[in-house]
Amino acid sequence: MAVGAGIAVPLAALGLERRQTKPSPTALPDRPLPVPTDGVIRTAVAIGPGANVIDLSGPWEVFQDAAVAGGAGQFELFTVAEDRSPVAASGGLRIHPAHSYRSAPQPNLVVVPAHDATERTLDWLRDVAPGAALVMSVCTGAFVLADAGLLDGKTATTHHQSCDMLEQSYPRIRVVRGRRFVEHDHVATAGGLSAGIDLALRVVERYLGSAAAAATSEYMEYERRQLPIA
Repeated sequence: MAVGAGIAVPLAALGLERRQTKPSPTALPDRPLPVPTDGVIRTAVAIGPGANVIDLSGPWEVFQDAAVAGGAGQFELFTVAEDRSPVAASGGLRIHPAHSYRSAPQPNLVVVPAHDATERTLDWLRDVAPGAALVMSVCTGAFVLADAGLLDGKTATTHHQSCDMLEQSYPRIRVVRGRRFVEHDHVATAGGLSAGIDLALRVVERYLGSAAAAATSEYMEYERRQLPIA
């Protein structure tokens, strides 16, 4: 039900004067992600036709650069698609996937950029999501997670020009506008394009700590923007 719909009633009369109608920012240290015992955070970037370049390359850069911070874990990145045929990404970039869905190892972390996902993509996401610590989308990659049922009953965001469509198409999702990203324990969604960098830095923070995220951001010469809401 939409906030503010219906007859206006004083909050005090309902005993709600001290309650917040919107989720509050999550305290950054509260939601750590477990680093695997071997220290390798296997990170699958799911790609397909039309994959947006910055949606996948922004987080990729963050996770590879997190190595500058040292620490107890490192990200092992690989691309995955329906098969190993070259994928035509945005702007004419062609990418040779490292793995097919069939050959890819179980990831700890999944990154879903905007792309034309098929039913096989959705099946793969449903298969690997229970074993992954986190599945994250960037931009309209949120629609892929929504199609896979991974956002049902949760808050989520997407590119600002697509929020209305996400809200109308998936009534079980509460769409949050004006945020760089929105997160839950095991799923997170970023806004458009460069917002994926902010979410990826947050993921570094959840895995390796705030100092590692700060060192990665400094190395990249990138200024982080906005806290998440859960």
